Amino acid sequence: MHPLIEQHRGEIARLCRRYAVRRLEIFDSAARDTDFDPVRSDADFLVDFEPGSGLRAVRQFFGLAEALEQLLRRHVDLVEPRAIRNPYLRASIDKAREVVHGS
Repeated sequence: MHPLIEQHRGEIARLCRRYAVRRLEIFDSAARDTDFDPVRSDADFLVDFEPGSGLRAVRQFFGLAEALEQLLRRHVDLVEPRAIRNPYLRASIDKAREVVHGS
């Protein structure tokens, strides 16, 4: 995991509680930390929200994305695992992913 994510783990956990995130995982270059460009790379996250949180789904998703972008000062892509239908993409994501929040 790239140090940028690691150093903000506490703040990320706080955002996850605020937006009712059950599990948050980093994937792609920020998880591998071998080809992450601190200037240009975005941060890609898999997110699983708690059901029945009382928050509107749009608010959860875009609120979390915006808050992570402000915290990390870079573009953030959020992907819900159930949205990944392509098995090749799934395999690629599975190669480099790490839990940031949740179990």
